[in-house]
Amino acid sequence: MLKRASQLTESNTNNKVWSGTFHSVANRLLRIYGQAVQLASDFTIMDADDASDMMNLIRTEIGFGKSDKRFPRKSTLVKIYSHTVNAQEKLKAVVERHFPWCSDDVEAIATIFKEYTQRKTASHTLDYDDLLLYWQLLYDTPSVADRFDHILVDEYQDTNFVQADILRGMCKKHTNITVVGDDAQSIYSFRGATVRNILDFPKQYPGTSVITLEQNYRSTSPILHAANAVMRQAKERYTKELRTDRVSLQKPCLFYCDDESNQTELVCNSILANLEDGISLMQQAVLFRTGHHSADLEIELARRNIPFHKFGGLKFIEAAHIKDVLALLRILENPYDELSWFRVLNLLDGIGPGWARRIMSDLGIRSPVHIANSNENGSPLTRFIQSCPSVPVRSREQVELMRCVLTDCHKLAQLSADKSSDRNGLDVAAQLEQLGAFCRPIIKQMYENSPARLRDLDQLEQIAKKYRSRGRFITDLTLDPPSSTADLAQEPFLEEDWLTLSTIHSAKGCEWTSVNILHAADGMIPSDMAVTDQAGVDEERRLFYVAMTRAKDQLNIYFPMRYYHRKYRTGDAHTFVQLSRYLTAEVRKLLDERAPGDTVVSEGQVELAHVNPSKSIEHKLNQLWGS
Repeated sequence: MLKRASQLTESNTNNKVWSGTFHSVANRLLRIYGQAVQLASDFTIMDADDASDMMNLIRTEIGFGKSDKRFPRKSTLVKIYSHTVNAQEKLKAVVERHFPWCSDDVEAIATIFKEYTQRKTASHTLDYDDLLLYWQLLYDTPSVADRFDHILVDEYQDTNFVQADILRGMCKKHTNITVVGDDAQSIYSFRGATVRNILDFPKQYPGTSVITLEQNYRSTSPILHAANAVMRQAKERYTKELRTDRVSLQKPCLFYCDDESNQTELVCNSILANLEDGISLMQQAVLFRTGHHSADLEIELARRNIPFHKFGGLKFIEAAHIKDVLALLRILENPYDELSWFRVLNLLDGIGPGWARRIMSDLGIRSPVHIANSNENGSPLTRFIQSCPSVPVRSREQVELMRCVLTDCHKLAQLSADKSSDRNGLDVAAQLEQLGAFCRPIIKQMYENSPARLRDLDQLEQIAKKYRSRGRFITDLTLDPPSSTADLAQEPFLEEDWLTLSTIHSAKGCEWTSVNILHAADGMIPSDMAVTDQAGVDEERRLFYVAMTRAKDQLNIYFPMRYYHRKYRTGDAHTFVQLSRYLTAEVRKLLDERAPGDTVVSEGQVELAHVNPSKSIEHKLNQLWGS
C-alpha cells in the first residue's frame, strides 16, 4: 500500500508514514515507548497456539481437567479470554451470551485467567490481545498521542471495541481520521469485532462526512439485484444499492434438491459443464457456512477426478516441528519464557510434564524472586548453561547436547552483537542452523513424513537470512507468518487447474467467475448456533450477502430439502427443513428457481390441472365425517 501511495503521490513515504496491522503497529510503538507503561522493550510475543498451550498447562496444573464433569478445553478457554478482552465485557456476561455451556465454570475460568495473566508478566511475554491493551495505555503518553497527524483505517467494519478506543485516544487532539469499510461485510463477531464501530462512527466523530461507494466492478446486475434485496431486509444499515455497468440476462439460480446427495450431484454437474464451456476450475468456487458442510462434496469430487483445494488449515508457525525449533530460539531471546522451556524439555527422551516442571523449578523459571534478582543469580538460560540440571539417566546425553547448542548460540549472538553498532545485530540464520541440527534427529523420530518437515526447517533458515535481529525475526514470524508448510499443504496437483472449496469467512475479499453456495437451509444459513439474538441473525445475513457478492458472472444457490441423520438406538432418520429465511419472496423473484428435475419453477409458469370436485381431497375427507 505504501509503495502504491508513493507512486500516486510521486513522493517517498517510507520515513513519514507507518503502515501495518493494529498488532504490528502496536508492537512497533511498544518497542519504542514501552517503558512508559512499565513494559521492557525485550518482550516476546505468543501466537494463538502458544496462548492455547499455556492455558492448557495452567488448566492441568490446577487440576480442572481431572474433575468428574466436562471442563472447557484449552481452545475454548482462549476464545473466551480473547472475546472478553476485545469486547471489554465482564467474563460472566460473555460466557452466558456466547458460551452458555460453560456457565457453571465461570469462577474456575476466572482463576485460570488470573494465573495466565501473572505468568505472562513473569515470563516477559505478551499475547495478541496484550499488544492492543498496552497501546490503549500508551495513547495518554504525549509523544505517542502526537505521533500521527492523520490516521487511515481500512476494513473498519472488522475492528473490535479496544481498537476503536485506541483510535479515539490517538485522535484526542485532532479528528484527522478516515475509515474505509462496509457494514454489510461485518462478519467477524466471533473474533470480537463489532458492527457498532462503523455504524456509530458519525456519532463518535461529529462532523463526519459519509461517502457511499455504490459502483461495483465485479458482479453482473442480476447478481447485485439479488444481493441488494437480501441486505434490504436489515433494519439497521447504511442505505446503499450496489450498481454495475455489467449487464446480463443470466439470473442467479436457486436449486431445490431432494437431499445432500442430489445437491452434490448438481454442483459437480455444474462445475463440469462450466469447464466444457471454457470456465476453468480456478475460476469456480464452492462456498459453505462451516467446514464440514463440504464433506459429501469432497468425496464425489475425488471420485470424479476433479482436483480441489480447500481453504483453511494451519499456518507455518502453528506446525509442531516449526514451533519446536522456534521454542529454542525464543529461550535464547527471552530466558524466562516458561512455555518454550516446557515445550523443549518435553521433546527430550525420558522427560515428561512432571520432570519438565521439576527442571524448570530448579532453573528458577516462574519465580518472581529469581526474576527480581536476575542480575545477581543469572537468568535461567545462564544457570542451564553453567551447570546441567538433574535429569533422568536416559535424558542426560540429549540434555548435555542441548546445553552445548544453546551455549554456542548464546556465544554466537554475543559475538555478533559485539561486531555491530546495533546491539541487536544477531546472526539469526547461523543460530537457526545450529538449533536445527539439534532438532532434526528428534523430528525424524517423533513425526511422520519427516522429510517434508525437515524441508520446512530449510525454509525457516532461508527466511532468517533476511534478518540481523533475532527479536525482530521472532516478532515478524509471529505477527505475519507464512500461510502453510510443505507438510501440511495438500499434495501438489499435476494439473495446474483446481477448484476452490472455502468457508464463506475465508472467501471474503475473493472473487470467481462462477460461485456455488451450499446448504441454503435455515439452520445452515443462518447457522442455528448464531440465531439466539437479533445481532446474530443480522450478522448471518451479512455473511450470506458476502457469499453472493463473490460471484462475477454466475451464482448458484442450493437448498437440500431433506437431511438424513444417524441416531443411536433409533436408527437412521430424516428431517425436512425450511429454505433460508434470507431468501424471501422478494429475493426469489430475482432468481431462477429450479426443482430437482431441473424444471424451471418461476412464478406463473405452473399450470394447475382441472380437478373434478367429486375427486378432490376435501370431498373425500368430508365423506369420512358423515354417518
